Amino acid sequence: MDVNVEDIINVGKNLYNQGLVSGKAGNISIRVKKDDIDVIAITPTFISLNDLKPEDIVLVDLKGDVLTKGNPSSELKMHLSIYEVRDDVNAIIHIHPPYATGFAFSSKKIKRLEGFGKIGIPFLEEIDYEPPGSSKLAKKAIEGLGNEDVLILKHHGIICVGDNIKEVESLAKFVEDIAKTQFVSHMLSLTEDI
Repeated sequence: MDVNVEDIINVGKNLYNQGLVSGKAGNISIRVKKDDIDVIAITPTFISLNDLKPEDIVLVDLKGDVLTKGNPSSELKMHLSIYEVRDDVNAIIHIHPPYATGFAFSSKKIKRLEGFGKIGIPFLEEIDYEPPGSSKLAKKAIEGLGNEDVLILKHHGIICVGDNIKEVESLAKFVEDIAKTQFVSHMLSLTEDI
């Protein structure tokens, strides 16, 4: 089955070059519907998002059966669980951007700012820590996302979901920007009297 994986490769490089992911961390997937079958193209484990080549992208079905060569991301369960319950999601990015992840490791919440949809609740949704790659993390992720498009994973990172990979990439950048803005605002308020 031919699946165009260039979008995943380009987004991976963009995220890496903008400092939103480093080393071999983070994972990206897209859902492709072909002949009434959902095929998931997902980044592999142990390869930097900056170094991806077309042959590195792994294709799996919704049951997790690998359809090509390679080892899919250790977060495959989480991606598949989200696709299984969210028909509106066709792309997922899970990364550890520094500012947003800093919030994930703190007691502070990231405020929801205008830019992606209406503001219904004041803070981005978050879930408690579960080990990366675990079934518990996958279960909590789908519960935490509900109808949301961003989820903060405590002591871990963020998940962004959407209809297409470009939309999700923009959302991931936006989340990091609002985390950075909130951090700078907090630091400036601490020094106002100096």
